[in-house]
Amino acid sequence: MAPSTNSDTSLDTSRNTVLFERARALIPGGVNSPVRAFKAVGGTPRFVQRAQGAYFWDADGKRYIDYIGSWGPMILGHGHPAVVEAVQKAVLEGFSYGAPTEREIELAEEIVKLVPSIEMLRLVSSGTEAGMSAIRLARGATGRSKIIKFEGCYHGHADALLVKAGSGLATFGNPTSAGVPPEVVQHTLVLEYNHIAQLEEAFSLHGSSTACLIIEPIAGNMNFVRASVPFMKRCRELCTQHGVLLVFDEVMTGFRVALGGAQSIYAKSIPGFKPDMTVLGKVIGGGMPLAAFGGTRAVMEQLAPLGPVYQAGTLSGNPVATACGLATLREISKPGFYEALGQRTRSLTDGLTQVATQAGVTFCADSEGGMFGFFLLDKLPQNYATVMTTDSPAFNRFFHAMLDKGVYYAPALYEAGFVSSAHTAADIETTVDAAAQFFAGR
Repeated sequence: MAPSTNSDTSLDTSRNTVLFERARALIPGGVNSPVRAFKAVGGTPRFVQRAQGAYFWDADGKRYIDYIGSWGPMILGHGHPAVVEAVQKAVLEGFSYGAPTEREIELAEEIVKLVPSIEMLRLVSSGTEAGMSAIRLARGATGRSKIIKFEGCYHGHADALLVKAGSGLATFGNPTSAGVPPEVVQHTLVLEYNHIAQLEEAFSLHGSSTACLIIEPIAGNMNFVRASVPFMKRCRELCTQHGVLLVFDEVMTGFRVALGGAQSIYAKSIPGFKPDMTVLGKVIGGGMPLAAFGGTRAVMEQLAPLGPVYQAGTLSGNPVATACGLATLREISKPGFYEALGQRTRSLTDGLTQVATQAGVTFCADSEGGMFGFFLLDKLPQNYATVMTTDSPAFNRFFHAMLDKGVYYAPALYEAGFVSSAHTAADIETTVDAAAQFFAGR
């Protein structure tokens, strides 16, 4: 029998249900970010009461092994002592000033030290804000209007990026959200991820009028899909050839897959590889609202007050957020951190693959650093269209079975998962055992 999705809440008296009903009366869909609503998987969202280490507890007091980690930022787990101490000290000094602080400089220095492609950066409050600002800067720096993105890559909810592919390479994108006028996305070209021939054709047609190509190097918003090395190499070559800025969206992968981000992984296979601009978020804030965009000095000096491209933010470089982020970066920079994190993540994906194979379940998985993804497919997908061939009802049953066992994965088949340094071998074993039970009785 398939596990219940708890979609009928008429007899459900749990506090999660009570809170969800209260929320729906005041907040659209009962949530402040759509995927939290469990709409893709059905059922009642879990309202978190508290979190510690690799776990959180819901409003009914049930404990879950947490594999979303606030969608990536909690690389140290929840409530790491060094981070908590830094935040508590910062709070006592003041919440917000609207004026510069030394800690902003310290955080910028730390990021520049760890990511060689970034010579200057600007701190902001969210990944959406960082991505939007990077594109504006690319347009201002190049004097061009067009941008290239890829189907299945998410760069925040700025209007120009809420777009799906047009009917051909001569046709620019169509809005995917109400409230976005067609003219706002008329300069956005959407291509297929990992499709080199299509990429070359797009540059042949539009290279001279394109400001930037923006890409998730490991796409975490179609679960976990890597850009192949040949594809990324060609992106860099074509951008250089046509004077187009290559923008790496590392909001999710930055400091999550490696200390130098995904770009450091590609640099091992592509000599001299680096993007022109990088968008960061999540881990650099340690769980606080903080993001950044940065790049070469020549490009970044086009920003106000030095240059003509305007960008501002009242809470940018917030003193509590920078304290949280700086403490996090210092912890993850310690020797051996990523080797241990990567090994723990691989033990999860290897374990899941093994029990699925033993049960005759079609399954594949991949990981890098503390980021992972799995698919109910026979091989790892290379693009969004293939990801969406996954058996969605089967995933939903798996999700709820794991939830019942106290294992919390992203409530959608197209979202990546995250392991923290707080996850133990016992946590992984518990997770794999729960999956084995589901696969055996599916």
